[in-house]
Amino acid sequence: MHRQVKSTVVAICGSLALGGLMAPDASATGDGPRITRVVVNGGKNIVVGPTAVTYFTASVTASDPAGVKETWLDLWHGSGSYDDHDGAIARAGVLKCTASSSTTRTCTSSFQVKANARAITNEVTNAFAGTWHVSVGAFSGNRVQSWDDSYSTVKVQRASQLTVNATPEPVTKGKTITVTGKLSRANWDTRKYAGYTGQLVKLQFRKKGSTTYSTIKTITTSSTGTLKTTVKASVDGYYRYSFAGTSTTPATNASGDFVDVR
Repeated sequence: MHRQVKSTVVAICGSLALGGLMAPDASATGDGPRITRVVVNGGKNIVVGPTAVTYFTASVTASDPAGVKETWLDLWHGSGSYDDHDGAIARAGVLKCTASSSTTRTCTSSFQVKANARAITNEVTNAFAGTWHVSVGAFSGNRVQSWDDSYSTVKVQRASQLTVNATPEPVTKGKTITVTGKLSRANWDTRKYAGYTGQLVKLQFRKKGSTTYSTIKTITTSSTGTLKTTVKASVDGYYRYSFAGTSTTPATNASGDFVDVR
């Protein structure tokens, strides 16, 4: 929902509370700044591992005839309105603003998020993986505020890992190669990696001297995330597993494992 507000109702804005901004003075007049551009993490999904802190930046550009004093942004998770959110990622660093003209300004802020079962601000649990809302706002030069509780959305995902091992090496042409591996993703509740169950993963092959992988077959991960299949040896080349990703978990490819066929 897009909102424009003066000082008489500014206290209800959740974004103000997270961003730490001061309310505009009572003499504010006008329709409020217009948000023209929002970029979160360079337009990429935010991927969070099991232990390390993930850092990213976000910027908001706004315009107003009276100029723009500053902008702000925060992320929130929930199935309803902002007022019912169950998770939040708020600014964690200094706000840096640059004016491109007398009427337009872009403000960039830094953020950090980590896995933690306590699930307070800037911490996430498994239940929070997936779509998050982007809340943005701005103050004009004459201190009129406008904001949008859900300007856009962004994915916050559980980091993934994928391994592969093709054996035997070397192998006689026409003999069977067994290809094993495992698909894992960050468990934000336990702060460890755990197998990703029941996911479709492609077995791919790249002939020696080529730069392109081709899919041989698609198999499903076990209850522990493991993978195992067989192929016939034909020529020298690299085998890898490839996972396309889900809304909660990013795509990933295993490093190719070379097999010498004799």
